[in-house]
Parts: sequence; structure tokens; C-alpha cells
Amino acid sequence: MVSNDQKNDFYIVALGASAGGLEALNGFFDNLAVDINLAFVVIQHLSPDHESHMVEILDKHTLMAVHQAEDGMEVEANNIYLIPPKKEMTIFHKKLFLKDREKSKAHLSLPIDKFFRSLAQDQGKRAIGVVLSGTGSDGTRGIRAIKEENGMVMVQEPSDAKFDGMPKNAISTGVVDYTLTVLEMGQRLIDYVQHPYISQEQKLDKAQANDEDILTKILAVLQDEVGVDFTYYKESTIIRRIERRMVINQIEKLGDYFSFIKNNVSEIRTLYKELLIGVTEFFRDKEAFDLLEEKVIPEILEKKSSGEEVRVWVNGCSTGEEAYSIAILLQEYAEENDLDLEIKVFCN
Repeated sequence: MVSNDQKNDFYIVALGASAGGLEALNGFFDNLAVDINLAFVVIQHLSPDHESHMVEILDKHTLMAVHQAEDGMEVEANNIYLIPPKKEMTIFHKKLFLKDREKSKAHLSLPIDKFFRSLAQDQGKRAIGVVLSGTGSDGTRGIRAIKEENGMVMVQEPSDAKFDGMPKNAISTGVVDYTLTVLEMGQRLIDYVQHPYISQEQKLDKAQANDEDILTKILAVLQDEVGVDFTYYKESTIIRRIERRMVINQIEKLGDYFSFIKNNVSEIRTLYKELLIGVTEFFRDKEAFDLLEEKVIPEILEKKSSGEEVRVWVNGCSTGEEAYSIAILLQEYAEENDLDLEIKVFCN
């Protein structure tokens, strides 16, 4: 029995498909249980020159209600929403928003990436991205955004896809949680959302999370295999990433996860990659940026004379938001204090 709170806290599954996607979508919904407290949004590459009959087609493969999305439509569990032709779609506060697709030749339309990114921003860990058959690379940026927000990513096994370009490009990102045939995806989705850490929002209990012996052993296994010591890494981040891997592998106890990982090179390397996933946003970590603004930057710039060069190197800045944030603080301080400085920010 699903409680009212659980019904309101459903996960949203976005499926991206292009060439060969119709067959994949039919197979996906043919093998999916009904009333599983998930909502589904289908983003397809549709011809702008023909009317879409996807509602009627998918209606034959599911007992869930199938809708062509309308601007402002609210997403509800156990419903399927389809992007209309000639449109781009985003989501905000569980409502779908449409706008005309740009026709400019200079504008590359990537509707799957666009929706995946907005879903990640709107739903965070409750976002699930699924990449199905198609050509090209639409979806690869979007699944990175979903993983950065602790969502889950699933990709169709390339050998199962009519066109394997999109699945292969998605897999090449290294952020995919599951690579499955469309027949396997439905049950794996159910297993994922029914894991206690997901369905009941449990966490590693205090005894497990504080079991430094097991955590130390896991970190030792990591160091032995990849040569990186995570001992001084933020413990809450380590625990959160381990919890994710336990959910993906359907494991509930930390000791069982250690038994699983200690001789499993593939899992060791996957956990290593998960720990290094860049989470970035402008002015992230307020305390650190307050310290930079109020103390560090003034101390540096006050010693400079007009016309001097200021060089700042920002290490490990993912897609650059932190570097831009520091550049903004430097420029604002210089302008407010009438300092004519040449500011250069290097980042990697």
C-alpha cells in the first residue's frame, strides 16, 4: 500500500529516444508493471513535418494514461507524458513547459539533453534518465547533470538497440548505473525505487556509518586498486556515494557491501569514479566564498598597484562555476575599490 506522502514523493523517469526508439519504447512499457508510483516523460526526436500518433501507439502497450504534454501540465505518478512535435520541453516544480524548437541552422536541437538537465535541477535525486535507441549523442550531457544531482541513469544495451549511437555515447561518459535490455529495465526500476534507502529514505544506520573499521577497509581497497587515498575526503560525501552504490547493487548492510567490493575490480573502479563526480554550482559552499570575499581577496588585492597582474589558479573546478564565481568576486572588489588590475583566472 502506497501512502499519500509516498505518492507525492514519486520519482520521474525521463526516456530519451531517437531512431529505433518506437520499438524500444513499446518493449519498455510492455514489460513494466502498473501502479509503481513513477511518472514517465518521453522525449523523442520527432519529425516536424508529420503529426505524431505516439499517444495512440503507446496506449496499446500500457494501462497507464498516456498524454501529449501541454504547457503548464502537472506531472502525476502512473502517467506517461510525450513531447509534442516541433517543441522543446523543460520541467519546473513538476510542471511541464513547452516552447517552439529553434529553426536556426546554427542551433543544434538537443531536446533530450535539455529535458534531462531541467529534470536534474528540478527533481535532484528523484530524477531517473533512460537513454534508448538512437543516433548521435543527445542525452550525454543530460545524464551527467542527473548524476551530479544524485539521480540514476539507465541505458539500453547497445546490442539490444536498433541504432546504438546514443546508447554507446551515453555509456562512454562513465556515469551510467545500469546497461540493460528494454525487457530488463522495468524490474530494475522497481528494485531501485523499492530499496529501503530510496522507498523509506533510510540511511546507513549510525552503527554502520560510524563503523570506521569497515569504512577504512573500503578506503584501503580503493587505494590498493586505484592508488588514491580518500582518508581525508569529506566523510559525508564518501558515505553518500557508498549508499548510492549499495542501492544500485541492491545491498542494505555496509559489511555486505565490503564483502561485495573487496574482490570486485569493476565495482572498486565504479566507486572511485562516483567519488570523483564533479558537483558544481555558482558560489557553492557559502562559508568558503564568504571567507574569500571578506578576507582572502582583500588581503591579496590591497597589496597590488594599479596596472599589476593578478593570477589565480582554480584546481578541480569541474565545469567552471566555481572559477567564474571567484572571478566575479575579484572583479567586484577591484571595481568597488577603484583598482585597475589585470585579473587572470586559470582553471582545470
